[in-house]
Amino acid sequence: MDDIKEIEKVQKRATKLVINSKNMSYKDRLQYLKLPPLKYRRLWGDMIKVFKITHNIYDSDVSLKLAYHSGSITRGNRYKLLHRSFHYDLCKHYFTARIVNIWNCLPNHVVM
Repeated sequence: MDDIKEIEKVQKRATKLVINSKNMSYKDRLQYLKLPPLKYRRLWGDMIKVFKITHNIYDSDVSLKLAYHSGSITRGNRYKLLHRSFHYDLCKHYFTARIVNIWNCLPNHVVM
């Protein structure tokens, strides 16, 4: 989480360098520059990675092995991932743990 704050600091400083945005708040600078917040960009990138993994766009020998949910697909999409529980807080922030709930909520036409 500290890394996220450090990256956000860099973005805050960089947006202040743009002419006409120096005296704006950070949120206003992002809107002025049409930049999404770091949290959104990270989520967007994560969903693109999951899409590429589930559709075998990455080489299957080197990509992550995601566990698929074998139950019925009455909600969400047909590429539902299996949600695993973790005993340690550190594991809860891993890529494979943080993407499952979000990916499973996406409708089928989005993941296709």
